[in-house]
Amino acid sequence: MFPTETQEILLPTLARMREFVLLGGPAMWAIAVLSTITLALILWKTWRLAMLGAWSGGKAVERALTDWAADRHDTAIASLAARHGLRARLVCAAMHADRTPGLRPEEAQAETVRVAKMLLAQARAGLRGIELAAVIGPLLGLLGTVTGMIAAFQALQEAGARADPATLAGGIWEALLTTAAGMAVAIPAQIALSWFESVIERLRHDMEDAATRVFVARPDTRHAAQPLARARHVPAQLHVAE
Repeated sequence: MFPTETQEILLPTLARMREFVLLGGPAMWAIAVLSTITLALILWKTWRLAMLGAWSGGKAVERALTDWAADRHDTAIASLAARHGLRARLVCAAMHADRTPGLRPEEAQAETVRVAKMLLAQARAGLRGIELAAVIGPLLGLLGTVTGMIAAFQALQEAGARADPATLAGGIWEALLTTAAGMAVAIPAQIALSWFESVIERLRHDMEDAATRVFVARPDTRHAAQPLARARHVPAQLHVAE
């Protein structure tokens, strides 16, 4: 149970919100459901990115790359094997690909790019839902406003000469509630979407840089007899397109 002071503030607020939802009609109910789903998506996405190491794991990857450059390959791979962050998983996959016998440099890089695309797809999961909420929130609000205005003007027409301007004004502000509610859902959704996309873009750059360092940090003993051929196949940066 909430403390008494909190209940005194919370209960009138909830009652007021319920009143607004009832005044807004079906469109307001749809916006209320959309807002709940959007909030759940934003919270889930934040938790999901945290679990995927979007804001952590950089030091472990740096230590592994240092070991890799110093030819401590088994130590580098072992230090990342149990980690679940995207950077660590990609670097570990790149190291395994680079050490796979019979796999040419360009094939190892292609396999690394494949894994990177798969990991980035995991990082981007859920963004479509947030983007959809940012788009349809204002549209639902506009739909509710249009239908409310139609009802208000119909009432004005039926009243004829006895029409009360106050009644019309009341109908209009009730209709505009849905527009405000739709924008209240869309604005946070758009902010969250932009933030998540910036986090994923930074993560993509980090993964691209780390995977590139796996291939250029040292000459591979598997290709020691063909160092120039290997150099021709290793790009300045491993490009991971989304």
